[in-house]
Amino acid sequence: MTDSPTAFRSARDSGYLLCSDCEKLHYLSQEGLHCDRCGARLHSRIANSMSISWACLIASILLFLPANLLPIMTFTTFGQGEPSTILGGVLHLLEEDMLMIGLIVLTASIVVPVLKMIALTILLCTVQFGLQTNLRQKTMMFRIVEWIGRWSMLDIFVIGILVALVQLGSIAHIEGNHGATAFAIVVLLTMFSAIAFDTRLIWDNGISDCPPDSTDHKDDQ
Repeated sequence: MTDSPTAFRSARDSGYLLCSDCEKLHYLSQEGLHCDRCGARLHSRIANSMSISWACLIASILLFLPANLLPIMTFTTFGQGEPSTILGGVLHLLEEDMLMIGLIVLTASIVVPVLKMIALTILLCTVQFGLQTNLRQKTMMFRIVEWIGRWSMLDIFVIGILVALVQLGSIAHIEGNHGATAFAIVVLLTMFSAIAFDTRLIWDNGISDCPPDSTDHKDDQ
């Protein structure tokens, strides 16, 4: 007889937990103590994971508005120029035939942060309200969010490079403004939200709708 998907059990359900640092297996009764191999504190789930993740996410959403309304940079050519918001800066870069840089700033400053916030909201709501959805898809979503986080500071990096390179006296000059600072904080908060989120909480809610792989379970003899 083949095991059903409901036969999946977590390590905690089986009475075990892994050290988060060295991944040594311990008994669940040792939770709160220290790992006898690396000395890290043992916990089956990250403490206050949901609270920290929600707090960082909500703060990033609130700061996303001023990050887009405040000037992010000032592009001056031949002594003329004025502070620009993210969208204004993108349009100005396009006017200056900097298509690739403009698209990078647009994608990294607006598209990616919005999608990341939406994905984190979905993940947190899945755990918060115990939604019975395809948990494997939610885990994959988190991996994508985590991967995107590596590129979240790309536009800030581009602005920094422009400030360093495009300094031609009265001909051309670029200066970062407060919008860039606000956006950098937004990026950091979304990164902290993803870091604090414990993906094991997703699987505590239930079993994925997807059937287990044929290699995971064998017929009982």
